[in-house]
Amino acid sequence: MNIQTLSRVAVAARMCSRALLLVLLTAFVSAADGDKLQVGQSMDIMSRYGYLGITMRVVARNESDTSWIFREPTYDVFANLDPLTVHPRRSAKSGSFNGEFHMEFCDNLRQLKQAYFRDFAFEGLDKPWQAFTTGWSSPETIARHMGINSSFVHGDYCYVLVRLSRFWDNVKLSRLPNNVNLLENMAEEIEKIFVGDVASVLMFTRRVGTHYINSFVTGNSLYQVFVYHKPIYLRIRERLKTRGIKNLSPVELSNFFSPWYAEHIGQIQVASGNKTVKHWATNRLRVHYYIFSYTSLMKIHGDTKLLSDLNGLLQNEALLQLDLRSLTPVFKDPVKREWFNEILDNYLNLLEENS
Repeated sequence: MNIQTLSRVAVAARMCSRALLLVLLTAFVSAADGDKLQVGQSMDIMSRYGYLGITMRVVARNESDTSWIFREPTYDVFANLDPLTVHPRRSAKSGSFNGEFHMEFCDNLRQLKQAYFRDFAFEGLDKPWQAFTTGWSSPETIARHMGINSSFVHGDYCYVLVRLSRFWDNVKLSRLPNNVNLLENMAEEIEKIFVGDVASVLMFTRRVGTHYINSFVTGNSLYQVFVYHKPIYLRIRERLKTRGIKNLSPVELSNFFSPWYAEHIGQIQVASGNKTVKHWATNRLRVHYYIFSYTSLMKIHGDTKLLSDLNGLLQNEALLQLDLRSLTPVFKDPVKREWFNEILDNYLNLLEENS
């Protein structure tokens, strides 16, 4: 982008930023008719960049209403998407839940946040997790979401994120054809974009969005963060890397995730914030280890009875995976498409650089 265009972006950004607070405050009103999580619909990821967790249930939160998964305002874009919509699996109904653990070793706090949002991909963003975590401005906020003590947010600590997920709905679009049909209202919105006019692009993204939903997975998950000093962390990581979790004895595996090794063991969190599930985990996954008493998600590993009990508790209450694609396919005019992409890419880059 040349200097003149960049200047126009900055001016238009300031013009539109005044409406940001209003957009934030009206988000819930716009989506008040219930969950709108449907493939093919569009949304604006710039308006609430850094705070997308407000309108998507992705991480444990302290609120009593758990009836919603997604309440981000959306816009209908494409016509007749049913033939292009596929449901790869519906594991909750096939009974395939077997308690597979997902474990990620994180050298620092940045990697921990990245690991948690590993399955969220937004085209045009190199660091999609920042669309959720930039708003976690205080150590207390990070600690609350991750279930750890705030004293372990700073310092030379390493982390292991352990997660057990239960998938319910998995929906995605097959590849959109070049001649995909648009709804009439969408075509009218595209006509309001003028090449060379930055403000027209930004107003389009406010009204219609920046991306469309390409795929999503909903369900629920339990997760827990274990905090280590670096030498012990590296030792455990190498051990699991060379042997694999299946080749470790239950005793050795339990030791690695016990107070003998971990500097701090976080609380077991529920992605949906379901208090019934959290109460169950706190009571049923408690470990008594010599003089220690703590809760550990690892207790459920290989325990068919606990897995069976959990199977009935993890319902369809949270967003576990999301893939967003740029609205590029809606532009049939290649010049207008290139102009939209240029403004969107540079604006997303500015957001990431300032996060």
